[in-house]
Amino acid sequence: MTERTDDILSRLPERLKQARRAKGLSLEAVARLSGVSRSMVSQIERGESSPTISTLWNLTRALQMDFAGLLDDAAGGTPEVEVLRASAAPRIEMGQGCHILILSPPEEAGRHEVYDIRFDAGGKLISQPHQRGATEQLTVLEGQVQVGSGAASDTLTAGDTARYAADIPHAIEALEGPARVFLIVKDA
Repeated sequence: MTERTDDILSRLPERLKQARRAKGLSLEAVARLSGVSRSMVSQIERGESSPTISTLWNLTRALQMDFAGLLDDAAGGTPEVEVLRASAAPRIEMGQGCHILILSPPEEAGRHEVYDIRFDAGGKLISQPHQRGATEQLTVLEGQVQVGSGAASDTLTAGDTARYAADIPHAIEALEGPARVFLIVKDA
């Protein structure tokens, strides 16, 4: 590991503990909110365990704190310009040949979410209905995709934007090769 990585990992336990205490939450409450076991939360706060990105993501969401800020070098205070470096953005693999980069802050989850999604050729993301009144706005950055919402569907190419209901089954599929889209999910 690099010195920078070691430095970040050494600050992590105290930052998590401070965030939990600032919210007035017990270890049990954080465990319940995050889905991370109480013992694991305790081990992380004591510096006895190095969490996975997924575990950190769940903890920052539960504590309603900025994921990137948790690992930031700046001590205290929020910077005037918050930056989420591409290398620090949480990544998830869903669907088939679908690689998702989460760009929105954890505290916005469930209200306003922003994603950079890359599809392999033929990749697809099939989604179950979100909360009633939820909508999605998708802009194609590269390639060609088919977007479907309920019984409606359309084909989009680079530069096209679609807005559609996300409170019904919906899907995005790459056509004729790889594709990349920018997706905003907004709940009612």
